[in-house]
Amino acid sequence: MLIAIINGIVTSIILETLILLKQMNFSNAINTAFKMSIISMVVMEVCMNAVDLVFAGGVINLWIIPLMLIAGFLSPLPYNYYRLKKYNESCH
Repeated sequence: MLIAIINGIVTSIILETLILLKQMNFSNAINTAFKMSIISMVVMEVCMNAVDLVFAGGVINLWIIPLMLIAGFLSPLPYNYYRLKKYNESCH
């Protein structure tokens, strides 16, 4: 589970940094990417792995993937909504 969380966060930060490099220098791009996704990605990865563990015992099956994706999408929504309303700042 920890490896999946780390892989998700690292992949997200790398991809966001590559996109942000078009608009800013490398240090600002990586800093912005890290701030944008760390909490949201951890919550998403933990929920997806928890659904997998509870319903399939940690073994990936085709029927569990839609449930994992739904849980991963819905779980960070309250945090993203809070950030958007309080700071007028998007997380992604």
